[in-house]
Amino acid sequence: MTGMKHISVMTDEVFRYLEARRKGYYVDCTLGPGGHALQILKNNPKARLIGFDIDEISLNLARKNLKPYADRVVLYHSDFRYLPDLHINFSHIEGIYADLGVSSFQLNNPERGFSYNLKGPLDMRMDHRAKTNAAKIINKYSEHNLAEIFHEYGELRQAKRLAKEIATRRKFRKIETTDELRRLCERVCRWRPQKGKIHPAAKVFQALRIEVNQELKELDTFLEKVTYKLKPGARILIISFHSLEDRIVKHTFQKFASPNGERPLLKIITKKPVTPSETEVMKNSRARSAKLRAAERL
Repeated sequence: MTGMKHISVMTDEVFRYLEARRKGYYVDCTLGPGGHALQILKNNPKARLIGFDIDEISLNLARKNLKPYADRVVLYHSDFRYLPDLHINFSHIEGIYADLGVSSFQLNNPERGFSYNLKGPLDMRMDHRAKTNAAKIINKYSEHNLAEIFHEYGELRQAKRLAKEIATRRKFRKIETTDELRRLCERVCRWRPQKGKIHPAAKVFQALRIEVNQELKELDTFLEKVTYKLKPGARILIISFHSLEDRIVKHTFQKFASPNGERPLLKIITKKPVTPSETEVMKNSRARSAKLRAAERL
């Protein structure tokens, strides 16, 4: 396969804000090919890593990339949101982090259906064990539900109009490929390329990906659960790529840093989100929208 190389975002910043030179366990909630994990294991011989990924292809690639450190690594083919329920000794964990973006090798594989720029099936499943893919949502969800998804998860102004057009079109023929949906978005939204303007299909594909993988579901609950379980001094770090996720992280951290009348459980390390350097963005344009937030358990 070509074009599958993935560049992990802000690896130096992750290492620094996690204070990952400390001896102990670090939990990578969204392992991907293992770029952040590799940075920790390379630079800290006393670090051990627990990694999660629901994408089996990603997990196998990470296993290969992390092979030199296999004696210090435990990997799970699982959604990281199950972490708080596992029998893991949280008193040994020094840091938990998650990169909530889509890997480049996922975007660049047309068979995965994540990119509106590449012709392929409307899939978008991170976990191939899941039953619902993007085609099923487009062809089975009600017009009202589609409009809600496009509006809430994609912040698309023409959400109702697009949902109506999809509902009309699918009566005659199913919409099954990425290019079919992209052309429909362009026509309904009257797309004309303009500098600084986001392609409407980018918003629609983001919305579908979030719905297919339930990306926002229980993110706040996960953060709450691990906050209670972590020991004082342990750190939580999240990298998000759109405002919906970033808002959840920001508000959850604030909730535990400034509780009403109760003892705070978190100290926010990043008063404002940390963003990639200009140099990193020049090397990896997909890093442009990344925002990193970190907090420490009190």
